[in-house]
Formats: sequence, structure tokens, C-alpha cells
Amino acid sequence: MNRLRVTSGPVHALAALWLTTRGLMLWLLVHDSTPLLGGGSVTREVSQLYFRWYGVLAHGSFPTHDTLWQYPPAAGAVLLAPGLLPWLTYFQAFVVLTLAMDALVTAALTRTGTRPGRSLLGAALWTGGLPLLLHLPLARYDVQVTALAVLSLLALGRSPRAGGVYAALGALVKVWPALVLLGTPRGRSTRGAWGWALAAGAASLGFFAVSFDHPLSFVREQGGRGVQIESLGGTALNLARHAGWPGGARYQYGAVELVGPQVRAAATASLTLTAVCFALLVLWRVRARRWSEATPCDAALCAVLLFTVTSRVISPQYMIWLVGLAAVCLTSRHTSQRPVAALVLVATALSTLVFPMHYGDVIDATWSGCLLMLARNLILAAAAVVSFTRLWRAARPESKSVHTTEPRPASHCLPERALNLS
Repeated sequence: MNRLRVTSGPVHALAALWLTTRGLMLWLLVHDSTPLLGGGSVTREVSQLYFRWYGVLAHGSFPTHDTLWQYPPAAGAVLLAPGLLPWLTYFQAFVVLTLAMDALVTAALTRTGTRPGRSLLGAALWTGGLPLLLHLPLARYDVQVTALAVLSLLALGRSPRAGGVYAALGALVKVWPALVLLGTPRGRSTRGAWGWALAAGAASLGFFAVSFDHPLSFVREQGGRGVQIESLGGTALNLARHAGWPGGARYQYGAVELVGPQVRAAATASLTLTAVCFALLVLWRVRARRWSEATPCDAALCAVLLFTVTSRVISPQYMIWLVGLAAVCLTSRHTSQRPVAALVLVATALSTLVFPMHYGDVIDATWSGCLLMLARNLILAAAAVVSFTRLWRAARPESKSVHTTEPRPASHCLPERALNLS
């Protein structure tokens, strides 16, 4: 009874904050045509692009020969879902379902945060951090895929199998949720999570292969993507325009990309850095000796940060992923990622200044646009470095004299066999 009285106040405050901020996001969505909010560019993706794909998917086929279709098969299920609410327009139904998934994430984080030894900071970060992107989260399906990643991480401690299934479904919507399984403790937990993820992924792929034509058409279009203007490489090339670089910006493959000399080299550098980051993450997993309840969440945030920073595409909606994963980390009092969560929030706010508020300046490579983009990306890069450094240190034994893979238990960090994760 005492615990209920202690937690009911913060929970009610979170509910009030969610209702207030989501109401404001809906108001901004209605006024999307305002020039400062992008002049309609935010909502256009749902009302035109997603709706067009819905028409193709409803006839039993994935879009083919469409350079904008670059998503795995389960993305089709998300885009078809608004059809479940036929009394609403496609756009209205999409927003309603997105808000429902947002509420589900908030409820899951809140429920976890009210458990003994846990924290409501995660729910607070998600509730207050998502509106930093204004109305953008309501007009992209990244809230849905983030929800699957969040549910996967929250389920891993009690049921690795369920965590694996959620991760597989998320990966079939937008690939990156496969990374959330990186930090599962060695042994039974990893076998359960990874095994069920593979099984669920194979079964889902089989379903889409039987139910739709051309389920793998997205693979061909992914390979053609270049260097988006908001990526690290794009920022460097945009700054180079002030030093006489002859290239420029062009809309292609569903994004504003840079074209001209050295673009291919920038793309190759991004892919190389991604490979290096993958190798570092594998090295971390091989050498890690300590797992706490926070390790899977911390590793997931670190992995997605590293892959985001080195990507050829860093769209503003990618920040939804990072806010969600940072929120899961903060549900644990033993997370190593608190400074990273703060940096993610700052980068999220700057992303809004970039798009939709000053995107024209970024495209035109004005000094203000370049500096905004540079600040956002440098903060993301710093967050990635801090995240990996803290993850590495947290997984190493406290004493150099300890050489076993199962070190002496500490109050906040237990060896794998001491964790009840099965």
C-alpha cells in the first residue's frame, strides 16, 4: 500500500504530461502547413507516399521498381494497418495507431519503472523527449518499430524467447531492432533469444512470401542509396561547398542527397566505419565478463548509436529510435548510459531545428544550416564514443586479479549464472 502511494503520484504526473504533450503534437500536426513547421513536408509522407504504397500492398504485392521502397516485408503490415479503421481517412487512422503505439511504450516503461529497484526516469524521458521532434513522430512509422525494440528489451529479463520474437518482428519492419539482442547474457538467455528470433523471423518471412508478391524487392533499392545531406559525410561535403567543392544537393531515393566528386568516397568511408563499429561490438561481446540487468539495454543503445552515426543516412526520425532505447536504459538504476541519454536529448532538439525548421538552409549549405548540422552530428558522435567507452568499462572486472568469466558478484552487477533471466 505504501509503495502504491509513493508511485501513484509520479505515474499520474506522467499521464498528465503524456496527454498534454501529445495534444500539442496533434495541434502542430494540424498546422503542419505553416512554413516554420516545414510547409506540409512532414505530413506529406503519410498522406501521399504511405497511402500510395497502401494501395499496392492491398492488392497483394510489394512495390516493385520503386526507388523509394527500401523497407523489409513487415513494414507492409504497418502500412496496411490503417485499413483496420475504415471509418477514418488513411492519414487519420495512421496517426491514431501511432499514438496507440506511443501510449503502449509509455505504459510499458511506466510499469517497469514502478517495480522494486527500477526507475521511472525511462518513462519520463520517452514522454518528454519524443515531443522534442514536434509532430514528426506522428507522421512516420518509427514509433511502431521502436515500440517493438522497447518491448523486446523489457521482455528479455523475464522471457528471452519473447524478447527474441519482438526483436525479429522489429527487424522485419526496419532491420535495426536486430541489434537489441547484442547484449543478451551468454548461455541459455542468448540461445533462447537468438533461437526464437531466428525462428520467428523465418516464419514471418515465409508468411509474407506466401501472401505477397516480390517480398524482397526492397533489397535492390537499398543498394542505390547515396550520402544523405544530414549524415556525417554529407555534413563534411556540405561544408566543403564553402571551400569550392563543385557538388550540390539533389532529391533522390526519398531523401536529399549530395552529388558530385568525392561522394562515392564518402559513402565508402561510411560503410567502412560501420564495419569497424561492428567489429568493436563483437570484440566487446567476446571480452565482456560482467552482466547486469542494464547490460542488454546499454548494449542496444550503444550499437544503434554507432550504426546511426556511421550511416550514410541520418534522418531526423532516427532520433525516435535513440530516445526509445535511452528510455529503456534509464528504467534501470544500474545503467552506464545516463550521460548518453542526456546527449541524445540535446541531439534530438537540434534535429528539430534542422528539420523541419531550417531544412532549406541545410540544403542550400548556408553557414547557419551547416553549423546546425555539424553541431547535431558532433553531439551524436560524442554520444556514440561515450556510450561505447562506458559499456566497455561496465563489462570489465573491477579487479585486475579477476580473470574468470564469472567474477565475484557485486551489489549491482552479477555474473551470468546469478541472473535469473530464463
